[in-house]
Amino acid sequence: MSQILDSYRNLHLGDRWDGAPKPVRWLALLLVVAFAYYLPYLNILPFAYIRTDLASTGSDWASVLFLVVVYMIVAVGLNVVIGLAGLLDLGYVGFYALGAYSIALFGSPSSPVVVSLQERFGFSDTWAVPFAACIPIAICMSLVAGVFLGAPTLRLRGDYLAIVTLGFGEIIRITARNLDNVTNGAAGITQVPVPPGPEVDGRAFFNTIDAERWYWLALTVLILIIFLAKRLEHSRVGRAWLAIREDEDAAAVMGVAGFKFKLWAFAIGATLGGLAGLLFGSKQQYVEPNAFMVQLSFLFVAMVVIGGSGNIYGALLGAFLLTYLPERFREFVDWRPFAFGVALVAVMIFRPQGLVPSRRRAREFEDRRHEAEEAAADV
Repeated sequence: MSQILDSYRNLHLGDRWDGAPKPVRWLALLLVVAFAYYLPYLNILPFAYIRTDLASTGSDWASVLFLVVVYMIVAVGLNVVIGLAGLLDLGYVGFYALGAYSIALFGSPSSPVVVSLQERFGFSDTWAVPFAACIPIAICMSLVAGVFLGAPTLRLRGDYLAIVTLGFGEIIRITARNLDNVTNGAAGITQVPVPPGPEVDGRAFFNTIDAERWYWLALTVLILIIFLAKRLEHSRVGRAWLAIREDEDAAAVMGVAGFKFKLWAFAIGATLGGLAGLLFGSKQQYVEPNAFMVQLSFLFVAMVVIGGSGNIYGALLGAFLLTYLPERFREFVDWRPFAFGVALVAVMIFRPQGLVPSRRRAREFEDRRHEAEEAAADV
């Protein structure tokens, strides 16, 4: 295994990519993006074997692609919090749930909140907040929740912060389940609005049957988010996050306002989580509390850690693997927890920095490995 890893390191793929001419890199990126948009119609053998609907018991291919992209958005947001700022957030599913409930509460005619507004202002029974207006509402609610959670808790570090955020995720779910007058409790909210669009064959453009349209919408949002996240990573804020992650005390001595930048990371991560939840809730057209169990938070963290904490592309790879593989091999569903555990242990032993780590993190782990070997030799 170590020989395989050494061979992989010797390829220097990152250096080769950086050394390639700019037109070549743009052409490669355009081909990747074009292939991603084409994926729902992939039927060319042998590539079609990656589809999840080959067997009669398989999952709808376009729906799986949509879920993969939504979880990729989540992974990019969580990578800001964990990978860049070094804050262990175990309650990220809370922001994801807030995004989904935001559009359900204000966009569904059957929501208790909308019904209350209809009665108070004399609106018709079919009135609800339009989908376009629900987007800023979901973003604001997630962002405010991130600030409210982060303001009193970001002075904590390590395990203490993880425990507090874990509690936040559960508080959101339990509150949604018990506030019957606001969220309909365990019954959930139906008629969640979808994006506007022309009718095709007598159906709304975004409907529950044509899942590839939802995939293309989510993919477009993901590409935009990746572009913004990369710009943010290389900005002054991104460099401050890296300094805090490496050594918060040293960063404070150098004049980095640790609390302010950690709060930025929490707010931005929460916003992206809420946006992913909005897409999920709108696609499902139904939101209920059991869709946001605490296990989902652990899965989100595993995506970032296994893929490569601190590297956007690593987080994307982790989200893809942990979402796609269970759907592709549904016939082994009983072995899924065992395989998941073995994969986690194997990655932690042979690849602790993740499958595709950032170069900075890879160098850090390499230095630590050399230090450990030297210490062992001295003994």
